[in-house]
Amino acid sequence: LRAPLQRFATQTLQQHLRELRGRNVEDGAVLVLDNATGQVLAWVGSSGQLSQASEVDAVLALRQPGSTLKPFLYGQAIAERRLTAASLVEDSPAQITTASGLYIPQNYDRQFKGWVSVRQALGSSLNVPAVRSLVMVSPDAFFAQLRRLGLALRESGGYYGYSLALGSGEVRLLELTNAYRALANGGRLSPVAYAPGARPVLTQALDAGAAFIVGDMLADSNARVPSFGTDSVLNTRFWSAVKTGTSKDMRDNWAMGWSARYTVGVWVGNAGG
Repeated sequence: LRAPLQRFATQTLQQHLRELRGRNVEDGAVLVLDNATGQVLAWVGSSGQLSQASEVDAVLALRQPGSTLKPFLYGQAIAERRLTAASLVEDSPAQITTASGLYIPQNYDRQFKGWVSVRQALGSSLNVPAVRSLVMVSPDAFFAQLRRLGLALRESGGYYGYSLALGSGEVRLLELTNAYRALANGGRLSPVAYAPGARPVLTQALDAGAAFIVGDMLADSNARVPSFGTDSVLNTRFWSAVKTGTSKDMRDNWAMGWSARYTVGVWVGNAGG
């Protein structure tokens, strides 16, 4: 760990959780990785005294990732030439037939935007276009893509079905942050490193061109306007690609992103679910 960064991450997390106390949030975690080496630079697994479960390491806890899986889905669809960043997808009421009945996905705000570009659908984190994209790719193929990116989902693509587009599985912040690091590295994945001087062995887990396009879309502040407005906290002073995620009933809230040098993953919620 880098001590100054570790202290900064710990203090920042605790400060934000104190601000969120009135909203029933007491737990959180932060992970910072070096893009080039995969070295862990900061690891804050608990909010400490603010938590009733201070011994639980939330960097390693299994939680639902929500919309943080969408960049990998669109990346796969782009790599397979099913979509481009400019492709139009329909954000409208959808009823998808499954073996267990109709699956009816809803957007976060319960509204629909009509025809939108893939760029806007990802930037504004629209749920229905993501599910329509998964219909093209298939849950089994997307499941396999997530496994290639190091996300060790416990069930199968068929088990999660089309809800996998919206993060219905469970992942660890450690794995998810490293998968975002793969996007930062042109789709190349290597294990997280726990010692300085490590030489990463990179494998191509996602097409490099698709990873670049996903990063460009997630760095586009205009694409986020419909959901986040023009003055979003996701608009940083430097180049960064950022994605948020929220699980069912807001049990898990995530912010994942990368700059030229670092990949950062943040989770807040409650250890008790």
